[in-house]
Amino acid sequence: MTRKKLIEQIRQKQSFLCIGLDPDIRKIPEHLLDQEDPLLAFNREIIAATEDLCVAYKPNLAFYECHGVAGWKTLGKTMNRIGENHFTIADAKRGDIGNTSRYYAKTFFEQYPFDSLTVAPYMGIDSVSPFLEFENKWVILLALTSNPGASDFQTEKLKSGEAVFEKVLKTSTRWGNADNLMYVVGATKANLLQKVRAIVPDSFLLVPGIGAQGGSLTEVVEYGLNKDCGLLVNSSRGIIYASNGRDFAEKARESAEKIQKEMARLLSAKNWL
Repeated sequence: MTRKKLIEQIRQKQSFLCIGLDPDIRKIPEHLLDQEDPLLAFNREIIAATEDLCVAYKPNLAFYECHGVAGWKTLGKTMNRIGENHFTIADAKRGDIGNTSRYYAKTFFEQYPFDSLTVAPYMGIDSVSPFLEFENKWVILLALTSNPGASDFQTEKLKSGEAVFEKVLKTSTRWGNADNLMYVVGATKANLLQKVRAIVPDSFLLVPGIGAQGGSLTEVVEYGLNKDCGLLVNSSRGIIYASNGRDFAEKARESAEKIQKEMARLLSAKNWL
């Protein structure tokens, strides 16, 4: 998906919501376990209930890979159900030596029609550049994540005085551009969003951490919004597991709609719409 189409979707739906499709066999409603493919049945109902409220879906590959070949088939069928009108993110956090990255890219950009892939920057340019060679595909680089262990490295100061995440941002701007490179920046690090925006003012940010992890949507918009919106805010557990009963899809919609309405209000308050 192109940047232009993504922005059009955000304006049309008054939403920059990304929904994480993380189907945990231990958490999905019991009545689905009798289905031939319980995870697919779960995903299909979540998508049907929320597709008009979000602009992106983000399957986390761990919840599929753990089921072996069957899980990969579920992923493929889930992608077919999502279709082409939503931005799709393979949350796989790949990143290896150049030749290996090239084949990871072929997997997620050719075998599976994902628009983007999360990539770890630790190994440098030769591990990231193969993903950037695909037209209208995006790399979403890990920059400042929402997990507690992020402080082990990402916010540590270098001799230059800048934090590691700032070094990642500055260096990566030489690898790609705002049309093919996004960044993961956790909502729980909203106080640092101003520093992020100072370095990558035009880039889209994938922002996890609202809802279950306690991040503030208001703060994310205040410090992260740019002229093109520039935000994809992800919610997974808070939406897809809003209920574990037969009403799970209905409750998922209620949770997604609550976030979407708040997004619309914030965008309107910023005169973005």
